[in-house]
Amino acid sequence: MFTISQAPGKEIMSVQVVCLGEALWDYIADQPGETLDRVTSWTAYPGGAPANVACGLAKLGTPTAFVGAVGTDPEGEELITILQERGVVMTGIQRYEKNPTRKVYVTRTEEGDRIFAGFGEVTPTSFADAHLQKNNLPAELIAAADYLVIGSLGLAYWDTRSAVQWAIGHCLEHNHRVVLDINWRPMFWAYPEAARPMIQGILPVVSILKLTEEEALWLFDTEDLDLISLDLPSVEGILLTKGAAGCDYLFGSQRGHVPAFPVTVEDTTGAGDAFLAGFLHQLCQGGRSALGDEVQLQKMLEYGNAMAALTVMGKGAIDPQPEAGAIASFLQQQK
Repeated sequence: MFTISQAPGKEIMSVQVVCLGEALWDYIADQPGETLDRVTSWTAYPGGAPANVACGLAKLGTPTAFVGAVGTDPEGEELITILQERGVVMTGIQRYEKNPTRKVYVTRTEEGDRIFAGFGEVTPTSFADAHLQKNNLPAELIAAADYLVIGSLGLAYWDTRSAVQWAIGHCLEHNHRVVLDINWRPMFWAYPEAARPMIQGILPVVSILKLTEEEALWLFDTEDLDLISLDLPSVEGILLTKGAAGCDYLFGSQRGHVPAFPVTVEDTTGAGDAFLAGFLHQLCQGGRSALGDEVQLQKMLEYGNAMAALTVMGKGAIDPQPEAGAIASFLQQQK
């Protein structure tokens, strides 16, 4: 049994970005540097890459919706409340009585880098986000948005994979753009060897691709963005994130590198999501024509790097995300 939340039509028509995928809880180890068997306590933080991006965009002022599935348990209820409090439109959120909201256990290195450590005793396919139903997706909401943001994790599960594929098709029918963050996590897949061909299957319709260095080598056998773009006929741009080293980019004839801002890192969870939210916020404000201007493009990427820098200074992926004013002050201090 599941239920679908509703939202006023006026909210639907104002949405610029729809983020579709998982919302979950990251249980982050309180003892950095310890292995899983030596961790004695955990702190729960709201997360899930699409939910992180949605919260970041909404906090910056870009009208954004989240579409996904959570349980009817208290964890699912709290996630919905958190996203709504941050201004995310929740039309189409599906809730399951028999499937719990996903929990992911995350250990940390001394430097704050995360290591995904599993789902406890629950099998990956049992969680609510694995069962998003395509027949109950909010078609009007997806049709109204300029951008559909997706990750690859939903492709690991039959129900959600069908929903993702339907949403992509509906987005393209209305001449909107698909943004894909690879977000490769082997632990989400019952058969990890199936991930690569499934992801490659949706690449031909992606407009903006975001991936890490490791993901580029895994998916394309290269970090060369020119070579990667040869496999992406519809791509407008590629963002290759490099953690503390910043990011490489390719948008048509515009290509280069934007360095990260040096900060004291508390937790890297959600750094890439914060970067993507910052970049997309700027893209929604400046329009797609800005992608062809090298100066504007680099400023958009610097903004994304600033959002990521401020986010990793706190714990969790959503709570430390800054507002636009904080980013403006941070960028002014860097001059």
